[in-house]
Amino acid sequence: MSIKLFTPYQIKNVRLKNRIVMSPMCMYSCEQQDGMVNDWHDIHYTSRAVGQVGLIMVEATAIVPEGRISAQDLGIWSDEHIAGLKSLTSKIKKHGAACGVQLAHAGRKAVLDGDILAPSAIPFNTEMKTPKEMTKVEIKTTIKAFAQAAARAKKAGFDVIELHAAHGYLINEFLSPLANQRKDEYGGSAENRYRFLRETIDSVRQVWSGPLFVRISANEYQPNGLHPEDYIQICQWMKEQAVDLIDVSSGGVIPATLHLYPGYQVPYSEQIRKAVEIPTGAVGLITTGVQAEEILQNERADLIFLGRALLRDTYWVRTAALELKHELEAPTQYERGWR
Repeated sequence: MSIKLFTPYQIKNVRLKNRIVMSPMCMYSCEQQDGMVNDWHDIHYTSRAVGQVGLIMVEATAIVPEGRISAQDLGIWSDEHIAGLKSLTSKIKKHGAACGVQLAHAGRKAVLDGDILAPSAIPFNTEMKTPKEMTKVEIKTTIKAFAQAAARAKKAGFDVIELHAAHGYLINEFLSPLANQRKDEYGGSAENRYRFLRETIDSVRQVWSGPLFVRISANEYQPNGLHPEDYIQICQWMKEQAVDLIDVSSGGVIPATLHLYPGYQVPYSEQIRKAVEIPTGAVGLITTGVQAEEILQNERADLIFLGRALLRDTYWVRTAALELKHELEAPTQYERGWR
């Protein structure tokens, strides 16, 4: 039996050399608060490409300044960001990895001066500011901003775009009955709450024909919140809109205590993959090659997204290959110390 973790994966016109993805993780490293790529980003992402990761997903990248999680977030709200992002994608691809970007709007979880926006005027918790309920004009403007960001991502040379619809940020807020209590066509029924994401996908698809992922929070861990069964319908709608892969995470809509254990989110990926018949990515406390291989061999996901494991070990791919007794080709410069 071949080691599936190291087999290529084709998504439309993009071929990943293996099934290992660097999960998008915010680095909060734009010290000038301008959203520009700097040396930190170049070193952080390119080093994982040298380490043989198949797909590097650049962190949550703000489509508008007021949509940043923090003032130090990476940005793609201006054409001025394109040059730095293009230089970054070029460096990543030079070392054999494909490159994606996660387009994001923080919604009510933005920690910024000034007004923050959300579907409803409900704060995330008692310590955070109350957001302004978005008008329909602001909704349309934000949807357009996602498309403009996608167009910039294309110019910057990204291979994959992911929409951040998880962890309690803006798109997730529209989806969730816990955060969305609107009385118009963007609130109420599940289909109405999906409308913002539906229109965002349609808008992005007007400028982007390449692989499109969506990250979701498949379980809100609250009785009145969304659960995997609810997301089966939501993911079916996304499939009908030609979304290529669902990146399955959980939590973050409201404060909640999670029972964490190795692979705790993998069952959500498996459930959605089988029910909707759509490719999925598994993420969350996946730490070893054996664990990742089990997920793939048992068809619980198509790609393995790694976060903290790749923060701890830049060369996790090599570590997994040794564990699985797979002969992994070394970067030429590292051949003498690879095995």
